[in-house]
Amino acid sequence: MAKGTDPQLRRGRVAISVVFAVHGAVTGNFATRVPWIQEHAGVSPGLLGLALAFPAIGASCAMPLAGRISHRFGSRAALRGLLALWCAALALPAIAPGLIGLCAVLFVYGATAGAADVAMNALGVETEERLGRSIMSGLHGMWSAGALLGSAAGTLAARSDVDARLHLGVAAGVLVALGALACRWVLDLRGAAEEHPPPRFALPPRSALVIGAVGFCAVFAEGASLDWSAVYLRDVMDSDAGLAAACTTAFSCTMAASRFAGDAMVRRFGPVRTVRTSGVLATTGGLLVVLANGPAPAIAGFGLIGLGIAVVVPLAFAAAARSGPAPSQAIAGVATITYTSGLVAPAAIGQIAGATSLTVSFGLVTALAFGLIAGAGVLRGAGREAAGAPSSAIEHI
Repeated sequence: MAKGTDPQLRRGRVAISVVFAVHGAVTGNFATRVPWIQEHAGVSPGLLGLALAFPAIGASCAMPLAGRISHRFGSRAALRGLLALWCAALALPAIAPGLIGLCAVLFVYGATAGAADVAMNALGVETEERLGRSIMSGLHGMWSAGALLGSAAGTLAARSDVDARLHLGVAAGVLVALGALACRWVLDLRGAAEEHPPPRFALPPRSALVIGAVGFCAVFAEGASLDWSAVYLRDVMDSDAGLAAACTTAFSCTMAASRFAGDAMVRRFGPVRTVRTSGVLATTGGLLVVLANGPAPAIAGFGLIGLGIAVVVPLAFAAAARSGPAPSQAIAGVATITYTSGLVAPAAIGQIAGATSLTVSFGLVTALAFGLIAGAGVLRGAGREAAGAPSSAIEHI
């Protein structure tokens, strides 16, 4: 029986897609209720910024543990437990008392997010290997779709003046149930009895650091654009609030669309050529933003940035998993670097803008987007076996 016609493998492919969507839906629901959480906890904007650093800190601490957990319990049970913890953690920020309590629960929130993230990406790469074709970009597209659906649900709850404790509690319960159902059908991988478990904490291999640097460029551009595109339209282009908000929505939609189309691109052209082309799109978009003399070219520029950076992180995870004998450890290393990039990007843009201007800040984003063109070669292994292209079409790009 051919790989792609195996019913169990097809079910596993659908199941891991749902897992990615559930993971994204948690993020989308949380993001919409941050203003309510800030008011309930009684913290200033500056202290809220401090608290919002703790999810990334928690994720960085927990990510190296995911491989050991998967080895100990098997991939299915580990993912089921970690995803359930992540979904359940969604209810915690709304009941946090004050700054210290908020920091503590956001640390837990981030730790469960990071561990589940590594486990699901490792299983996604293995599913891709067994299918014999690229699916990682589409899986991250499902994450984006889940985040958009979660944001829509959260926006509806916020506009209906639903207490965030009720909203996030109900959402957590629903997502725990959906995640548990999906995890019944994911692949169940187990290490050999004689295989030594991965270390609890270990530095990622050098190959993962190089791959992570490419992911850093993409996630920096993503974080900067998501958090600052509306501000850029309002302050630099003198746009009204509605048009500024529409720019951020357009950016998110182009990212999701690009991820769903990304697997077909990887299969046809290979990961290196795909990322170089993506880098060209993102760099062109950055230049449009920097040189724009009106809202239309600026919005088009942000859209091109979204199109260009969307496939990079999925391919970085796939390349990391194939870069050495310890896939979870390598994925954890790349994920830690990308999480760090997402943490520092909004603050860095703000600091540079304060010292110079937002236009100069997005000059840095443009330079990092160009880094995707220069660094695409390190993702050569991201789709070598799964892309469906002849090896020569990939090796000699």
